[in-house]
Amino acid sequence: MRQSAITSRRTERKVATASRLTIVARRWTADRGLSGFTIEELCDEVGVSRRTFFNYFPSKEEAVIGVDETEQAERFAREFLDLGSHGWPAVVDDLIGIAVAHVRETEHSLDEHAEFITAIGREPKLLARFMSVTREREQQIAELVAAREGVPTSDPRARAAVQIVGAVLRGAGDSILDPADGRDFATAITDSLAALRAVLTQEEAS
Repeated sequence: MRQSAITSRRTERKVATASRLTIVARRWTADRGLSGFTIEELCDEVGVSRRTFFNYFPSKEEAVIGVDETEQAERFAREFLDLGSHGWPAVVDDLIGIAVAHVRETEHSLDEHAEFITAIGREPKLLARFMSVTREREQQIAELVAAREGVPTSDPRARAAVQIVGAVLRGAGDSILDPADGRDFATAITDSLAALRAVLTQEEAS
């Protein structure tokens, strides 16, 4: 138990350090572009060594994209699978519900979200990398859905569920960039899903 607590604290410190590097890298990239600062300047700002930086990220580009979320993804997968199969409509609800819970744990400020959007929009290589990471994650989630529902990965319903969730998350992300919106990301996600369901229900009724 004692060793487990020590390991947990170390993990928390590592995540916190990586997060600080990413926050500053995104802010500076949004303001100056990737060529506007060096890794050494980034390390000095955060208070870590160059060696520590490369323990987390292979490049400035990857620092802007963010930390490896393998551990979080594994926990997400366990939670989703543990819920068990209970119908295709529930797939979207379960994915959104778990996503909202994780967002509430790790939610960044609106300014940080806006800086990330500005950074990837400013640098084509970052945008391409972000799109690649997004496609990889969507494929992994589609495989997860197929496994839980007992269908082949090629089943169009698995891909459709992931596309719906992606649309909900993108819609929520766009809406909170409006200064007049005032919602946090988790609330915007649940509202976006509710709006989508209202539209679909209305279409079915008509």
